[in-house]
Amino acid sequence: MNGHEVQVRVRYGETDQMGVVYHGSYVPYFEIGRVEWLRDKGVSYKKLEESGIALPIVSMHLNFKKPAHYDDLLIVTTKLRNYSGVKIEFDCEIRNENEELLTTAHFILVFVDTKNGKPIVPPQHLLDILNE
Repeated sequence: MNGHEVQVRVRYGETDQMGVVYHGSYVPYFEIGRVEWLRDKGVSYKKLEESGIALPIVSMHLNFKKPAHYDDLLIVTTKLRNYSGVKIEFDCEIRNENEELLTTAHFILVFVDTKNGKPIVPPQHLLDILNE
């Protein structure tokens, strides 16, 4: 299943006093990767939400291998692992400019109706993209 890459520059506010990226800062990096993965497939997350569909995370696992630092240019890679019914899974990783693997992650998200918060099967145009 194909992947997508996006670059993110570490900002000062995402680091601790030692200039190391704070562990909580990685989740937004991976979110950028997922949103851009969708955009690359022709899906705007904003328009998805406007149509009444949200994709909350129901499970995430992060594995920190090496630290990222202030001003590093990070490459976030996002790959669709699996799609079934209302659930979508992504495998992700972050590398630095030297291609060193810094962090890996696995996310499970669920398509939900924004009006009632209940899981839903995505519309056909999304199914077509997910089944490419």
